[in-house]
Amino acid sequence: MTKIIIIPGLGNSGTQHWQSYWHQHIVDSVRVAQQEWETPMLSDWLITLDECIKAHAPVVLVAHSLAVSLVAHWAAKYDTGLVKAALLVAPADVDSPEHTPDVVRNFAPMPLAPLPFPSMVIASENDPFISLERAIFFANHWKSTWVNVGAKGHINAQSDLGLWEEGLTLLQQLIANLS
Repeated sequence: MTKIIIIPGLGNSGTQHWQSYWHQHIVDSVRVAQQEWETPMLSDWLITLDECIKAHAPVVLVAHSLAVSLVAHWAAKYDTGLVKAALLVAPADVDSPEHTPDVVRNFAPMPLAPLPFPSMVIASENDPFISLERAIFFANHWKSTWVNVGAKGHINAQSDLGLWEEGLTLLQQLIANLS
């Protein structure tokens, strides 16, 4: 059975974040627990993600914000055959000092190679951490399905999405297309 791995970004995803709701809602989902949420190091985050994937394979990844770049970096370095698909929500533009804090710069440059598994990039029209054009640019390079969910900010707790059923529907569509 394919496991859902929920991968929070910078600062983790608090109790009011849709990722936290999904972790409670999706039976047997797994949440990646990084050791350092506030000053992330790409090398450490990659090891933690890889260990989690290997422990629960086969998996579908659900990444938010900084974790989207983590998945892109992971795909360039590790055994991607363990991943069936990835839902990539609100990518943070780690290349842009205008959009993201300096603490995430060690995640730059954003990998642009096509992802070797089916993926879907979901972005908002008014995300302060990435322009819509840049999110489309990443989706195109990764050969991901592109979804614009309208004006929902960073698609995080401040967006007040609760369980974010629209996102769950998109995840179900991504998984359904695997068979």
